[in-house]
Amino acid sequence: MHTIDLRSDTLTQPSKAMRQAMANADVGDDVFGEDPTVNRLETMAAETTGKEAALFVSSGTMANLVSLLTHCNRGDEVILGDQAHIFYYEQGGCAALGGIHPHTVPNLPDGTLDLAAVEAAIRADNVHFPITRVIALENTHNRCLGTPLPTDYMDQVKALADQHDLKIHVDGARIFNAAAALDVEPPALLRHADSVSFCLSKGLGAPVGSLVCGRREFIDRARRNRKVVGGGMRQAGILAAAGLVALEENVHNLPTDHVNAHKLALGLAELPGIELDPSGVHTNIVFFKVNHPKLNAESLSTALSEEGVKALALGHDLLRAVTHYHITAQDIDQALIVFKKILQKA
Repeated sequence: MHTIDLRSDTLTQPSKAMRQAMANADVGDDVFGEDPTVNRLETMAAETTGKEAALFVSSGTMANLVSLLTHCNRGDEVILGDQAHIFYYEQGGCAALGGIHPHTVPNLPDGTLDLAAVEAAIRADNVHFPITRVIALENTHNRCLGTPLPTDYMDQVKALADQHDLKIHVDGARIFNAAAALDVEPPALLRHADSVSFCLSKGLGAPVGSLVCGRREFIDRARRNRKVVGGGMRQAGILAAAGLVALEENVHNLPTDHVNAHKLALGLAELPGIELDPSGVHTNIVFFKVNHPKLNAESLSTALSEEGVKALALGHDLLRAVTHYHITAQDIDQALIVFKKILQKA
């Protein structure tokens, strides 16, 4: 049975071109700065995001952790959304490993933070309080329907950050999806970011890896923090080679993923027992509620899997589907047939 796996774009597997590039990669010891393929990837990542330098790390979680460790001292504070990946899904690493206090404010439905709420969260210079150092944003915002944060919002955050001498970190795990959805180049979205992380292993299709990008001095310090959390890699060019292919070739496929996600959303919205507003789907992530008398998210997910379609249950009534380059328009058609069959049969 052909499985249509919509649980996440982390399930993408390396293409033939990636596998060939990995097999042929020139390698060296990256901790010594001597892996030529890693060096090429870091240079390309910096140029692509409009930053001075970049650092190759093993995962998005490590990228965010290393970034916050570099911005903050122990006891300092980061302001971030209550739905942020850093806060929700990274095991409290900034607090557990860095002694960095997360100060959450509510995410609005579009993934932004209300700037008045952010300003109210900034600590005064008082011996009783931690020192606020950085505002962390997420673009696209996973738990807020995969919504991209636009450039004008970033302009406003920058004005507030400058007013209070704060840094801006962008968890840009899917920043290239954001750029594609907004029809802008990544540097336009990131020109105000002091640091950005992005993943190679989601929609870009590489098997592993993320990048941290920023000013050269910041990246030099981040490299030390990568080492202290166990992230120093040796002949990592084998992995970096896949990342080069991802940036050179797979970025251009992301608009197709967005088209397929919107097609899925339109089809799901017509089915009884599903609650979904297709106008809220902007990138490759589709959230929808199960409102069926005999099914909940978990039982629907199980029934779908038995029919060769996988979607991720995220609570009693919430499911998520994510498109990626393994998912075709024909797969979407077939998935909708399976959804309809199960909902009508239950």
